[in-house]
Order: sequence, then structure tokens, then C-alpha cells
Amino acid sequence: MWTATTLAIRNLGLHKLRALLTVLGLIFGVASVVAMLAIAEGASLEAQRLIAELGASNIIIRSVKPMDDVNSSRNQDEFVLSYGLTHDDFKRITETLPTVVGATPLRHFRQNVRNLDKELEARVVGAVPGCLELSGQAISQGRFLQQVDLDRFANVCVIGPDLAEKLFPFGDTIGRSIRIGEAHFYRIIGVTDRKVRSKGSGSALSSGGDFDSSEDFGKDVYIPLTTDRARFGELIVHDSQGSYSAERIELSQVTVAVDSMQNVERTAEALESMLEQFHDKRDYAITIPLKLLESAEAQKRIFNVVLGSIAGISLLVGGIGIMNIMLATVTERTREIGIRRALGAKRRDIVFQFLVETAVMSGTGGLLGVLLGVAVPPMVSSISGMEAIVRPWSPILAFLIAVSIGIVFGVYPARRAASMDPVEALRAE
Repeated sequence: MWTATTLAIRNLGLHKLRALLTVLGLIFGVASVVAMLAIAEGASLEAQRLIAELGASNIIIRSVKPMDDVNSSRNQDEFVLSYGLTHDDFKRITETLPTVVGATPLRHFRQNVRNLDKELEARVVGAVPGCLELSGQAISQGRFLQQVDLDRFANVCVIGPDLAEKLFPFGDTIGRSIRIGEAHFYRIIGVTDRKVRSKGSGSALSSGGDFDSSEDFGKDVYIPLTTDRARFGELIVHDSQGSYSAERIELSQVTVAVDSMQNVERTAEALESMLEQFHDKRDYAITIPLKLLESAEAQKRIFNVVLGSIAGISLLVGGIGIMNIMLATVTERTREIGIRRALGAKRRDIVFQFLVETAVMSGTGGLLGVLLGVAVPPMVSSISGMEAIVRPWSPILAFLIAVSIGIVFGVYPARRAASMDPVEALRAE
């Protein structure tokens, strides 16, 4: 075996460039397989992470502006548009459905936030305790809202890290005050940890609405939901370039916790039926994270098929290239084959020798392909932000596929070499 391998390496070394060009198809094919598996693995983990943040047994209901109202508003300068979820909806959700074990409401809108001469537009979120966990965030300084803050209608807030840096560039932020809107001052009791926009695979999980795990929370201001209702009311006023408009929204989102994953779809159907009875128009949207995960997995499978087809074509081209070069090698070495047969070599020895050469060639291409494939995922992650994870088994699998393809496509040239008549082979020039 060692002698055959040494002889194969020496024969291939006589035509280094030809051998390298022959295995290019295998190199790119193996690299594609490794990179494909790494990207698919990263996309799968990203989908699982997002579903864990949204909650596998949660149902998200959001207020959505009806399309007919959006179209009709183009020719109106003044109007008050009422739509979305209401506090009565929230009460019915928590008290009517037996499979609902909890619900978290929130309301958000845009307002200017000021500290002395520094002013920024921020997203004000009327929230309740436990709201922060739904977005996968944490507190870096101070504390989050508590039930006592809601009971007292307290003028306190928790702000995002971007607001903290820009409004208070120097000194401690906790305990200081900001003005939200025109006349409302709030004392800062906490600052959230930094959580940037998710750069996932572009799956359906990253399109969950205005307030989900794909948002940039750096400019959020959290105030107690009761304070929001008492200070700002239910009317959100927009005044732009002399045009006045207003929207009446009681709740922007309600996250419903279901007692088990098995009851999620049944509960979503019950919620749909209940909301239809009290809403004349479709001004809400129900999102089931569990279904989003299934959709993301389906997209990943399609992605794998596409990349797998590309990798398969490259491997097929590489295999054909190996067969072609080995047939040419058989023709070049006809006299050598005749001499070996005349000296007592059997047909299986000739087949073995050529298969060893094919295996060395495909193994070299597979190894180079593995090295290239392992180098690609980190570059993809740094350029696109898409996480790519190389599992230990994927390079091994790709390498074995490359060697197997090389051997399969090398069988015919080897058998053709072994079937030569020794006398005719010796007469070859």
C-alpha cells in the first residue's frame, strides 16, 4: 500500500499543474459543502435563538393600521384615526380563555426626549414589569419598572444606552431627569443593556413588527403603562408641515402566554374568533412564533437544496475531470502497463495502482477544499453579519464525499488500463 501510494504521488508530481487543474472542481465542491453546512447551521441556531426570545408558547397580537384607512388618509389634512387593540380586548383575553396563563400589554409611540439643550426623537414604550424579557434585554444600570411604579402612576423611566450616551455624555445617568414631549419630566431609574438589530438569515422571525427581537432598542424609553395612559392619553398627535393628524391607539401589542405548546394554535384560533367579534375592520395581526420557526426551517431547507445543488455540480465536474485526466494517463502509460503485466503484475494490481492515484488526487482536492471551506464562514460572518458555524463532522463528511467521488470516477479508467493486452501494450510507442 505504501509503495503504491508513493508511486502514485511521484506520477502525479510529474504533472503538478495538470493535477491541480483537474481537482479544482472537487476543491470548490467540497468548499461549497462545508460553507453550506456552516451557514445552514448558523441560520438554524439564529432561528432557535429568536424563537426562544419570542417564546415557543407565546402568541403576539399587534395593532395594525387598516389598509383602507392608510389609503384614505392621503387626501385628508385633519382626522383622528382609531384602530388597534383596546384595554377591553386585554381584559377579555386574560379572563375568557382558559389556556391563557398570562398576558403582557404595551404601547409605544414616537416623542422627542430632551435634556437641557440636547434633544432626540425616541420611542416611548408604556410597559409593565416583565416586558423587558420579551425583547431579550437586560438592565445594565439601576432597575426596571416595578408594580409599585404602575400603582403610583410614577414619573419614572428606563432608557436605552444610546439615549444615555447622547443625553448624558458625562456623569451618572441614574437619578437624573429627562423631558418627554412638551411638559412631562421623568426620573431615570435604569438603563438597558445594549442590544443591536439582529443580523440573522432574513427569515420570517426577523419580521415580527415594530416591537420585536429584530429592533434596535438603543433609543427606547420605558415608562409605566398607567403613567403613559394618564399623562399622554390614548391620542397620539402628529403635526408636520402644517398638517395635523392624530391616532387613537390604546395598546400597541399584547403578548399572550399559553399554558403549553400543544395549545398554542388552538388558542390563536380562539383569539382570532374573539377579536373578530369586537373589531369591525382588520386592525390587528396575530403572530405565532412557533409557526415562524417552522417557516424559517422551511426556508433553510430550500436554501440547503440550492447550495447543495451548486456543490453537487462542482463535485460532478470534479469527478468528470478526474476521469478525463486518468483516461489520458492510461493512454500515456500504455507501455508502462505492458511492462508491468509482462513482469507478472495481475489485472487487480493495475486496477489498484490507478485507483490509488485517483484516491490521492481526490484526497488532495478534498483536503484543499476543506481548508477553503473552513476559511469561508468567518469571512461570511464578518462581511454579512450572518452567523456561520462549522461543525467538526462537516469537513470530515465533505472530505469523504470528495474521495468517494474520485474513486467512483476512477474505476472506469483503472479497469480500462487493466483490460489491455500485454503484447499490444508493449508494442505501443
